[in-house]
Amino acid sequence: MPYQFIGLGEILWDMFPAGKKLGGAPANFAYHAKAIAQDRVDSFIASSVGNDPLGKEISAALYELNINQSYLGIDSRHPTGTVTVELDQHGSPAYSIDQEVAWDYIPTIPSKLAKSVDAVCFGTLAQRSPVSMNSIMQFLSAVPDSALKIFDINLRQPYYSRNVINKSLEIANVLKINDEEIAIIAHLLGINGSEEYVLQEVVNRYSLKLGILTKGGNGSTLISGDQTSSFPGFEVPVQDSVGAGDAFTAAIVFGMLQGYDLDHLNACANKLAAYVCSAAGATPNIPDEISSLFK
Repeated sequence: MPYQFIGLGEILWDMFPAGKKLGGAPANFAYHAKAIAQDRVDSFIASSVGNDPLGKEISAALYELNINQSYLGIDSRHPTGTVTVELDQHGSPAYSIDQEVAWDYIPTIPSKLAKSVDAVCFGTLAQRSPVSMNSIMQFLSAVPDSALKIFDINLRQPYYSRNVINKSLEIANVLKINDEEIAIIAHLLGINGSEEYVLQEVVNRYSLKLGILTKGGNGSTLISGDQTSSFPGFEVPVQDSVGAGDAFTAAIVFGMLQGYDLDHLNACANKLAAYVCSAAGATPNIPDEISSLFK
């Protein structure tokens, strides 16, 4: 049977200067898992869109991407989420995130989905709303301990707090964080030391199966128990880096379920993330030369 992957949280349109692209970290995770694993993964999105043209376009896009939307709510009171994305000269994004949108009101997700999940990815952003936070935490509480619960921390000012981060780390068993976010976490949790030391401390403190630290063009570090893997990354011409971290997470999680060793995981995930940086938007088509790394 295929693995069941769930992106739990925001789904939205990233509004770039050149046009809109499907986005939201959980949705990007679900897309990339399906794109690299194909018929070995069934990807679901658990979120909400408005009963409006942008929501209908999201539904159509998910259908084309072969992502199951049985748990995508339709909200008649709140609009589909959008994020204005501005890119600097290096392709690094700055975000302006609309508030009081449909994914702030994610409905309760049936526990039968939680019981069958192999991997679920969530973050802090959708937890800015008490309604969505409750739905997310209720769902995660029903997920079996054997499943991978990935906290892709995805800090966006001012939509996070120490309390949300702590609760999320307590319920997760995998953490994904980038080199900007880890300094914030070190301060919030009172940990002093190098990035790798902070990651190791968080892994130990919360009994995580894996800690993932991404460093943009400088690669990544993975920590699991007493094992550490570092990879220097790939140099590519960057169009934009939106979605690269989500692709990296999807690759790592699929590889974990397949039993890849840490170094192999790290290399394959960096290759996928580098490709996403070289393409436009968070959900580009993945060529066979990349997806074949995960056969």
